[in-house]
Amino acid sequence: MSANFDVVVVGAGPGGMAAAAVASEAGRRVCLLDDNPASGGQIWRGLSLQTAAQHPHGKSYFAWMSRLRQSNCEVGQGWQAIDGSLRGETAGVLRLERDGEGREIRYNWLILATGARERFLPFPGWTLPGVFGVGGLQALVKSGLICNPDSSPKRVVISGSGPLLLAVAAGLQNAGARVETILEQAPLTRLAGFGVTLLGSPDKLAEGARYRLATRNSAYRTGSWVVRAEGRGRVEQVTATDGRKQWKIPCDWLATGFHLVPNLELPRLLGCRIHAGYVAVDALQQSSVERIACVGELTGIGGLEKAIVEGQIAGLAAAGQEHEARALIPRRQRLNRFAQRLDRAFALRPELSDLAEPDTTVCRCEDVEYAALESCSSWREAKIHTRCGMGACQGRVCGAAAEFLFGWQPSSARPPVFPAAVSTIAGEPIDPMAGTESEADVKLR
Repeated sequence: MSANFDVVVVGAGPGGMAAAAVASEAGRRVCLLDDNPASGGQIWRGLSLQTAAQHPHGKSYFAWMSRLRQSNCEVGQGWQAIDGSLRGETAGVLRLERDGEGREIRYNWLILATGARERFLPFPGWTLPGVFGVGGLQALVKSGLICNPDSSPKRVVISGSGPLLLAVAAGLQNAGARVETILEQAPLTRLAGFGVTLLGSPDKLAEGARYRLATRNSAYRTGSWVVRAEGRGRVEQVTATDGRKQWKIPCDWLATGFHLVPNLELPRLLGCRIHAGYVAVDALQQSSVERIACVGELTGIGGLEKAIVEGQIAGLAAAGQEHEARALIPRRQRLNRFAQRLDRAFALRPELSDLAEPDTTVCRCEDVEYAALESCSSWREAKIHTRCGMGACQGRVCGAAAEFLFGWQPSSARPPVFPAAVSTIAGEPIDPMAGTESEADVKLR
């Protein structure tokens, strides 16, 4: 891979793949970067062109992966973007690292498709072995985690909020686990209202019905959530509630996650304006920073179709094909309305802010308990006095929890976005006049 590109796309999920493919097809020199060993993001994790037919979303994966491979897009797998800056009005630079090796690449257009992560809320016992994030457990199973060792299915409780709960439950069931209960904190009235809106989207309705059919032997309780996980050395049972009564459920694994929050670290670092928890973009997906576009979960949690359409709009706009990009705006608007309904349907109930007890760990990296944070008035003060958010994950887990629990907003992002070697952080920039392929270019391939 070379050092200079017309368009650089960070994040090789559906939105990033679509953006890179259309921009490359339009004749631009494009680089697609991702920190995973293969493209596809979480939803297409583990798929290949040969196995796509067996996946519910395999058809779209096959189409976009084929287009990407047939284009001239250069793909860099395993690379993390740890820092970036603007150089003039028409150029920018990203600093990358992979396995301790650092380098820089320059771009004229940057498209960020960094996706989202799960929101975790602390409760007693959430740090026990056997407690997973919902998406994290899904990723482990897709990567080969065995759900029925010695023909003894793992008993799983899934708790939290969002459509991911049913999708993961169906995947675990198919992998041989026994899903005991699915606990959705959103009340039935809100979910029913959301379901009515899906009558105009039969494909999404059919997808939800397919997941529920796959988990028909598992209890599905709305307006319910886990308040405690217990066990000797690992989780053995959980205590659940519906706000009126409590009951215990034996389990081997607990998967928990309260919908998704966007990965805003890189957009914040580059100066993109954040509004209502997402990157603010215009009709062509451009952020408040010239020539930086954002797509997918960065602009609203809306799923596969929204990410792909936004990726196409951003890729076409970056390639100078504004007319073709604008033709996709009406479809994007419909999908954005779905994303807004999704946020309303799965909004977190206030009772969840009372789950943590004084000795409940909030920041796992720095072992900061809830009681230590109660006297702080801001995220900055919490960092200074308790080191909350200062560990290896840089607040990716505790930050979203603290925002919900205390209303704190992160004030800024600082490089490196991910932990990186000192040699990478202090590395010399690439010579802008270099015109020949260097040894580092060859290694990046």
